[in-house]
Amino acid sequence: MKRDQLMLLVSGVLSLLALGWATQRNASPGYLEYQAEFRILVEEQLGPEKAAAVPAGVQQIWVEPASRVDRCISCHLGVTWAGLDDAPEPFRSHPTGPLENHPIEKFGCTLCHGGQGSATGLKDAHGWIKHWEDPLLDSQLAEDYKIPEPYAFMEMKCNTCHRFDREVEGMSRLNLAKQIVNEKGCRACHTINSRGGTIGPDLTDIGDKHPEQYDFERLTNFPSVFNWQVGHLQDPKAYTSDSIMPNFGLKTDEAQAVTMLMLSWRKHDVPLELLPITGLKDEPTEAEAAREKMMLEGDGRFFVENTCFICHDVSSLGIFSATKIGPDLAQAAEDVPRRFGRTLEDFLANPSGTMAVVLSKQIILTDEDKAEAARLMHLAYEKFKQQKADAEKETDAATSTVPASDGEPASQTHEN
Repeated sequence: MKRDQLMLLVSGVLSLLALGWATQRNASPGYLEYQAEFRILVEEQLGPEKAAAVPAGVQQIWVEPASRVDRCISCHLGVTWAGLDDAPEPFRSHPTGPLENHPIEKFGCTLCHGGQGSATGLKDAHGWIKHWEDPLLDSQLAEDYKIPEPYAFMEMKCNTCHRFDREVEGMSRLNLAKQIVNEKGCRACHTINSRGGTIGPDLTDIGDKHPEQYDFERLTNFPSVFNWQVGHLQDPKAYTSDSIMPNFGLKTDEAQAVTMLMLSWRKHDVPLELLPITGLKDEPTEAEAAREKMMLEGDGRFFVENTCFICHDVSSLGIFSATKIGPDLAQAAEDVPRRFGRTLEDFLANPSGTMAVVLSKQIILTDEDKAEAARLMHLAYEKFKQQKADAEKETDAATSTVPASDGEPASQTHEN
């Protein structure tokens, strides 16, 4: 009985201490200390009259179209103040460039920076808490991932609104990533923004994929989605053994840039009023539309659907490989007999060398498929010869013109 009473007494004392600590914490929130320090800083640098205008208590921005409240300025008091460019955080003036098109009173803070806008404590507000999946994209995050640009991760937030823009000033990494996605022909396998193939997973909202859906077992560094995607882009088979995705030989900074782009592809709740006036849809250029049509609908579609294009061009049919590991199949009808002393049909029926492994383990074709492949490669070769002949005629026509000389017209040509 005495022991129970003692435990009850200890429990009561601990509860009172916890209540007192919570009361003290709420009575003296951290932002009040920052505000006091900010007044001293302003008085020293801008004078007492300016210091008297420093606000007190919780400060907030109500982003009405997004139904979002940001209380970041309770601590980051200097963001809209001029003359504090060299002040320490959280008192530094915000760079003026981004605010020209994104005024803080209209956009708030967290739409661009991340974090938990409704919080007023440091850890909670910066989003470094369990179950909050939108942390502050600050210099510490860049340092953790060994990225030299301190605010590189913020470009992911920029792309929330600018995902359909080809290039945006200040988004150097994501501009590079978009260029890589276009040059490597990622849409041949993946659907991105409702355009592309279906060989690989749809990447339109890949940024929403939950961490629990990733297998971090093969990661040798910190187990995060970012590290997994970077590693997977550089060596797909090391992370997914049955992957048919080629190794594009991406450098680390390129893989990091593409990862940032992929993680920015998410469903968003940004209201239409805050989105850019232009660029609200992913519109391909004429050249891109023609390329996609040839890759996915033209005579060479067979080589895309059966993933041959991962290693091989079929150039005369408009199929281009980003890796070019193997020879151009547009010349296979001539190349195979020359190299192997066998017809194309016979080689496909009984392949040798590397293709024996590929056609038995990776690309499984029926007899009908092999016959169709041979037919299309013969077609591609005929088109290749015609394209080559047309190119030679153009070259001959261009070189047959004789340069003008004294007494001769500039258009004079040689007679055969």
